[in-house]
Amino acid sequence: MSDTARLEKALGYVCIDRQLLQLALTHRSAGGNNNERLEFLGDSVVNHIIAEELYHRFPRAREGEMSRMRASLVKGDTLAEVARELELGDYLQLGKGERKSGGHRRSSILADTFEAVIGAVLLDSGMDACRECMHKWFAARLDKVSADNAGKDAKTRLQEFLQGRNHPLPEYVLLKVEGDDHDQSFKVACRLSSPQLVAEGTGSSRRKAEQAAAATALETLQPNGR
Repeated sequence: MSDTARLEKALGYVCIDRQLLQLALTHRSAGGNNNERLEFLGDSVVNHIIAEELYHRFPRAREGEMSRMRASLVKGDTLAEVARELELGDYLQLGKGERKSGGHRRSSILADTFEAVIGAVLLDSGMDACRECMHKWFAARLDKVSADNAGKDAKTRLQEFLQGRNHPLPEYVLLKVEGDDHDQSFKVACRLSSPQLVAEGTGSSRRKAEQAAAATALETLQPNGR
């Protein structure tokens, strides 16, 4: 199976024009013919589809609440997470410098690539295909988002969850730091005494690793997002 075929399987989408997909995966560091224009297009599509879905899912939500929910779903960190789930970094075309510095793992590059892929899907098959892909890739996140939690990060939501049940607050412990100064990876444990639980998370900074660990703890405590 070719790389493109493997990626199409991961995406759950088969391209009519595979050159569009290859262009979406080409970072500007790799040359002049790159994904920046597709990224521009995809950014608008991502915002539109998420806004449309929230409009239908939350008929009583106010504009400000929907704006906060959309922001939590389309922010760079979220798009990078989805890109990692789809393993887009494995297929990125990068210049030599970006490859050496770990560009295929960098959140900003992954988020931009995700938008470029959506831009490619739009040109390849139209808006309905984009909706189908976005609904599939964001299904779990859309099911969990709520007006109450919109804009709140994982550590805040975990704290509120524990306080609402009179449980002690979590302790965050740095477990490991790996990599060079310009490309470090942090691993953090989120430890709860009641209920007893240890959840781990990784990120490009200690703060992001703590957020990831808190999100993992919440997924364990609230498997259905409630």
